[in-house]
Amino acid sequence: MSKKTFAPASLAAQAMGWVDPATRAVVPPIHMASTYLRDEDNAYRSGRVYARADNPTFDHAETTLAALEGGVKALIFSSGMSAATACFLALAPGDHVVASKVMYWALRNWLLTFATQWGLEVEFVDADRNDAVAAAVKPGKTKLVWIETPANPTWCVADIAAIAAIAHKAGALLGVDSTVATPVLTRPIEHGADIVMHSATKYLNGHSDLIAGALVGAREDAYWAKLRTIRAQLGTVMGQHEAWLLLRGMRTLFPRVAWACRSAQSLAERFAAHPMVSEVLYPGLPGFAGHATAARQMKGGFGGMLSVRVKGGERAAIATAARVELWKRATSLGGVESLIEHRASIEGPGTPCPPDLLRLSVGVEDANDLFDDLDQALKRAHNA
Repeated sequence: MSKKTFAPASLAAQAMGWVDPATRAVVPPIHMASTYLRDEDNAYRSGRVYARADNPTFDHAETTLAALEGGVKALIFSSGMSAATACFLALAPGDHVVASKVMYWALRNWLLTFATQWGLEVEFVDADRNDAVAAAVKPGKTKLVWIETPANPTWCVADIAAIAAIAHKAGALLGVDSTVATPVLTRPIEHGADIVMHSATKYLNGHSDLIAGALVGAREDAYWAKLRTIRAQLGTVMGQHEAWLLLRGMRTLFPRVAWACRSAQSLAERFAAHPMVSEVLYPGLPGFAGHATAARQMKGGFGGMLSVRVKGGERAAIATAARVELWKRATSLGGVESLIEHRASIEGPGTPCPPDLLRLSVGVEDANDLFDDLDQALKRAHNA
C-alpha cells in the first residue's frame, strides 16, 4: 500500500497493507528467528545478522509507526523508559539538557539520579512557557530539549513549533514525548521536532497487555545512528511476539483515540460543573491555560486523559477512588478500559502533582456510565 495514497487511518487499519507473499495472509506472521544465515562468501546480503538488532516482525511495526508520524525511520524498544533514556544516553557527559518539570515521573527520577550522576547537566523548566525554555537554553552547550505534551498528569501543553525554533537556534535537538497525543492528534515532526517518543504500552498498543516503547526520527543522521546502536548494544529490543501485538494494537488506534477523545471531552465538561470537584484539568476546556496552543497543534480532539481535583483534599480524592465500580484503580493509561489513579501516591516526595488530584484515563466504555460511576463515588466519599 502506498503511504502517499491513503490517509493515516487507512494505513494503520491495514498495517500499511502488507500481505504475506507466501500465504497471502492479511495479518503479518511472527518471525521467531534469533539469527540469520550468512552467504557463502561470508556476507549478509539479506541485511539481517542477529535479532537483537533487527527482525522482520519489528519492521512491520516500525514502518507503520514512521508513516503515521510522518518520520523517516522508527525504532521499537522493550519499554517506554528504554526508548526515552536512549535519547539521553546518545549524548555525552557534560552536555546540557532542558526538560519539562511536568513529565512521566519515572523518566524525571531517572534524569535526577542516573543521568546527572553519569554527567549530564539537566535543567527543568515550565515547558508551557516559551520564555522559560528560552531562558534555560545555553547556545552551543544545550544538546537536547525534552518536552512532553500534553504532560502527565496535569496535561499542560507545550508549543512544539515555538520550542523547536528555540532549540534549533541554540544548536539543540528537540525531543517530544507524544504518548498522550498520539499521531492521531499531533505529529510533532511536522511542528519541527527531531525525535518523537512513545510509551507504546499506552495508546499505540491500547490493550494493557504489552510493555513497549518507540522512537521516530525526522531524519537518519549521526544522532539516529547512535540511538540504533544503543538499542542493539544494551539489548533493549522487544520480543517478536510483543512486536506483533504492538502492530495489532496500532490497527485500531484511530477509532480508539477518537472514541476516548469524545468521552473525555464530555466528562471534562460535566465534571467542571460538579459541586465536589474544584478543578478539571483538560486541554479541551476553553478555560484551560493551554487550550489555545492545544487547539492549534492537536487536530481531531484533545486526548483521552484528564485529571480532576477533588474538594476535600487528598483524603477525599483517595476515598473517591476507593468507591468506583466501573473505573479501575490501576497505573497506566491509554487502554480500552478506563483507569483512575491517585497520582501523588505513586509519584511520592517531590512530585509536582497536587495531592487532591485523580488522574483519569478514559477508555471505550459508555461515557454516561463512566460519569455516573465517578459521580456516585464522589458523593459517597463526601458523605463518608
